[in-house]
Amino acid sequence: MAQQEDVFKKIVAHCKEYGFVFPSSEIYDGLGAVYDYGQNGIELKNNIKRYWWDAMVKLNENIVGIDSSIFMHPTIWKASGHVDAFNDPLIDNKDSKKRYRADVLIEEQIAKYDEKIEKEVAKAAKKFGDAFDKEKFLATSVHCQEHQAKRDALHARYAKAMNDNNLEELRQIIIDEEIACPISGTKNWTDVRQFNLMFSTEMGSTADGSMKIFLRPETAQGIFVNFLNVQKTGRMKIPFGIAQIGKAFRNEIVARQFIFRMREFEQMEMQFFVRPGEELKWFEHWKKVRLNWHKALGMGDENYRYHDHDKLAHYANAATDIEFRMPFGFKEVEGIHSRTNFDLSQHQKYSGKKIQYFDPELNENYVPYVIETSIGVDRMFLSIMCGAYTEEVVGENDTRVVLKLPAVLAPVKAAIMPLVKKDGLPEKAREIINTLKYDFNVQYDEKDSIGKRYRRQDAIGTPFCITVDHQTLEDGTVTIRERDTMEQERVPASELRNIIGAKTSFTELFKKLS
Repeated sequence: MAQQEDVFKKIVAHCKEYGFVFPSSEIYDGLGAVYDYGQNGIELKNNIKRYWWDAMVKLNENIVGIDSSIFMHPTIWKASGHVDAFNDPLIDNKDSKKRYRADVLIEEQIAKYDEKIEKEVAKAAKKFGDAFDKEKFLATSVHCQEHQAKRDALHARYAKAMNDNNLEELRQIIIDEEIACPISGTKNWTDVRQFNLMFSTEMGSTADGSMKIFLRPETAQGIFVNFLNVQKTGRMKIPFGIAQIGKAFRNEIVARQFIFRMREFEQMEMQFFVRPGEELKWFEHWKKVRLNWHKALGMGDENYRYHDHDKLAHYANAATDIEFRMPFGFKEVEGIHSRTNFDLSQHQKYSGKKIQYFDPELNENYVPYVIETSIGVDRMFLSIMCGAYTEEVVGENDTRVVLKLPAVLAPVKAAIMPLVKKDGLPEKAREIINTLKYDFNVQYDEKDSIGKRYRRQDAIGTPFCITVDHQTLEDGTVTIRERDTMEQERVPASELRNIIGAKTSFTELFKKLS
């Protein structure tokens, strides 16, 4: 685990050093759990957003997009349940004065039992080699069965406490499991309390005439309150979806793990409206579609898994997370939820406006049910950086850090490099850039040796480095180097658009999703 933590620290440092993510307001000593995206980070982030948006809106005739406002009428948050129920259970350690989410402490304890089982399996696999039968070992190992029994008992107790909203039981679990504060090392805990996560502000010019409003804690409600606007103007027939990308804000007391949990973050959400009674069929459909979207990037199928929720939100009748293997364990990057007809019914009740759909096939009006797919852009960004970060030994005494980003998402698609800064090579390189810049984000690089330039481009994940040399002036060919294999070949400069396009095309990626 310590080794994985070291890797994560390196990834965080790498993000800053190479212009991916900076601490916000850094010259003023920063602002907790708020980050800025640098010149390479914003390119990667925009490519992630484009992949999601086009996969939703371009590839599906029955999904359209909107962009709703961050400020919304305060009654919306009363209707949605956020004013009364958008809370985290928090606990303080009296010695370190640090605050933690009680549910996260317990989930991490459950994960420790899983790790113990995995270690036993890894030890046995090493011992028995090819003859190793994992299922048989799990069924017969006394240690594994002991760990599994403790894990299952803890899990059952935790799930009940969460569903019962039993804060005293959550604290008792932490005491019984002897969970210590990572900083003080003591088990001197306060009671568990609920804390509302919404930021509030005032709208209006005078104290008397101002209205308390909230920064939205999710983008979904902007979709729900626009349901009829979109349905009628777009002449949409159920089933159909509405997609949105936008900022959301949560006053996370326990914000940590870099950009995994932030106070200002970006969501990509799609709400899919269906007939009552068909929601669980569509829930299964969107679970498969969304997992396929992640796996199509080629980051390794074994790094993804489903995780069903122990505690369902007050509005849901099914909920599953798609988790990615981060250096600090499997963590949620996307949630798929069957929200029933809760949201539209609540807005109908609180607004006094009829929010229903007339189904011509059934010849009846009803409040549609909703399947939600919700993904954090920042978490997706982090999962890709973690999956791509690689340290490699090259030759006998040389190493390189390379970001093996999916080429289609890479910030820079190709770096064009004159071998030397004379003899007309820089001019030729600029000429090549001018033929490519309309299709790809390309970079000109002439500083340092070719080897150093390669390493620099490897570190930001550039799939291709193209060297312009004296032979280029004679026959119009260049050397193209591929990032992952480091193999080089001589190709006509006129072929570069096709070569780069074939590897970095969204079209080819989207075909995998069909």
